Amino acid sequence: MGKQKQLVMSRFFAPKPKTPDNPSPPPPPTTSPSPKIAATVSFSPAKRKLLSNQLTTASKKPKLSPHTHNPIPSLHQKFLDKLLEPTPIETQQPSPSIKALKKYTPLEQQVVDLKNQYPDVLLMVEVGYKYRFFGEDAGIAARVLGIYAHIDHNFLTASIPTVRLNVHVRRLVKAGYKVGVVKQTETAAIKAHGENRAGPFCRGLSALYTKATLEAAEDMGGGVEDGCGGENNYLCCVVEKNLLVEENKDCGKIETRFDVKIGMVAVEISTGDVVYGEFDDGIMRSGLEALVLSLAPAELLLGEPLSKPTEKLLLSYAGPASNVRVEHVSRDCFSEGGALAEVMSLYEYLGEDKLVDDGKRMAEMSGREKHHPAIEGIMNMPDLAVQALALTIRHLKQFGFERILCNEASFRPVSSNIEMNLSANTLQQLEILRNNSDGSETGSLLHVLSNTLTIYGSRLLRHWVTHPLCDRNLIHARLDAVSEILGSMSSCKASRTVGEHDEEGYQTATVHHDLYFLLSSVLTTLGRLPDIQRGITRIFHRTATPKEFVAVIEGILYAGKQLQRLHIEDQSSVTDVRRSVQSVLLRTLISTASSSSVVHTAAKLLSSVSKEAAEQGDLLNLVIIRDGQFPEVATARKAVQLAEENLDSLMHLYRKQLRNRNLEFTSISGVTHLIEVKDRPSATNNMN
Repeated sequence: MGKQKQLVMSRFFAPKPKTPDNPSPPPPPTTSPSPKIAATVSFSPAKRKLLSNQLTTASKKPKLSPHTHNPIPSLHQKFLDKLLEPTPIETQQPSPSIKALKKYTPLEQQVVDLKNQYPDVLLMVEVGYKYRFFGEDAGIAARVLGIYAHIDHNFLTASIPTVRLNVHVRRLVKAGYKVGVVKQTETAAIKAHGENRAGPFCRGLSALYTKATLEAAEDMGGGVEDGCGGENNYLCCVVEKNLLVEENKDCGKIETRFDVKIGMVAVEISTGDVVYGEFDDGIMRSGLEALVLSLAPAELLLGEPLSKPTEKLLLSYAGPASNVRVEHVSRDCFSEGGALAEVMSLYEYLGEDKLVDDGKRMAEMSGREKHHPAIEGIMNMPDLAVQALALTIRHLKQFGFERILCNEASFRPVSSNIEMNLSANTLQQLEILRNNSDGSETGSLLHVLSNTLTIYGSRLLRHWVTHPLCDRNLIHARLDAVSEILGSMSSCKASRTVGEHDEEGYQTATVHHDLYFLLSSVLTTLGRLPDIQRGITRIFHRTATPKEFVAVIEGILYAGKQLQRLHIEDQSSVTDVRRSVQSVLLRTLISTASSSSVVHTAAKLLSSVSKEAAEQGDLLNLVIIRDGQFPEVATARKAVQLAEENLDSLMHLYRKQLRNRNLEFTSISGVTHLIEVKDRPSATNNMN
């Protein structure tokens, strides 16, 4: 071979084509005539759009030149047919039930069944020592509670410890959700010896919580976390009926300035306050707006059908920033007298239950008319208000709080002759409840006037501000009561100086001093205690804890005994000058709170409960039995004591079998008489 020429530097970096080991000279090019064109295909944009519409699913098409011609028409036509033919993936229909192909674990199947049963409830499922969220509920819990959520098997899941259940339930409820707690209905010991030993723990919904029912619920009330203890939590049910057009002979048909008639019932379940009414409202719904602003409900129950203006107003109030929960219910079943029948059935059921519990009263009423005392008041309510009451009763039955609607004394109408109903424009322009800058309570009239010492006092002041008195005598009575309290406080400082110069003045100042001292001590003590008003209602609902029961009754007893020192009942014949309290309204209130019946009943209740057992949560020794009282409790206590003795007699056998002299029974999560056993047997046992 001859010597090759030296290449330039750039040739070393150029890509070199691969050549075979034995190169052969290329054949000479052959020229052939172009074949006759049989068909042409246009790939213009309009044609591509037409072809894409014929496909079942959109697919990406290759970019081709509109004037490309294949020299072989048959191959080109085959290529187009193959290109435009739907692929097997495109023609394949989705599976009729993808979820059916999923294999759920036994726990997940339980969650699916519970979710189908309670679709509108955020479920917290007890699993061991944790409460778990599944699926969409887990995403909500992660966002609201700030916890971690991850995929486990088929669902997104998150969890919280059992000791933090109350805290996290309150946070979820405050965010506007309806929360359900699902607990295990069987223990590990019962499951191990039952028919369900191979399956999961049996679980069921044990409690439901919403903003309107949280404070009255079992194991959830009595707290003021997040500043929600002093606020009203009304459940407001609204229904309406379109008004007919009035006919006039002279002018024909003339529409009234009211186009709907609205009926409502608002229930404060934690205090027992029930507001009802029926009124005509215009297209702007100003009456309904004023009612909503004054009550500030935490939940809205909308009885469908509702007109668009009414629904728009209520939904705007329950905006995203308010966290007000809204639930739509149908009232078609109450069209032909069904509402009154629903209400009557509740009172008849509760009346029968009360008669069964009290045999003496049943014997006394055997010849009388057995009607609940509140039925007569219900019969006098407007029709739409009765419909709203029936919807409210049906809603509260799922929580077990329908008994609160059986106290006739707690019902009050929306409008009365002694109070004013302020319009929505007045409440907003005068900044009575909220300021107009940021919408908070700071700087409003209510905020300026609020100097109350108790939580229930602040709720009463809110009602006074939003419903001013319009009766002259009642205004003077309230003014005299407040003025006397302020006067007793100011005269307390000057009591000694006045007493040195005037005997009568000294006695008067001493009376004011006693009034100030007693009122201040009573109010200060009640301010430190839990909410007495809600505590009494929780006792009525049977959801109060023993510790809360003792605190409420002790507060009532202390206030009654302190106010009895003013001797209001013994001063009926004393002149006005020498009376300890001059205001008629104040005398009436003090006389009611310090009546002998109230003090005697409170003392009797406290004498039957052990304060130490209530503090420690010892339910076994909670009730004090005297003079043959509570025979059922005495029998149950003996049975429990006998069972404990039998279990204790087996302890020496367990110690010998497990070779542990210090073995004792332990309690975990309320389950007593548990024994700690090693997971693996010792080596000495295996050798034997």
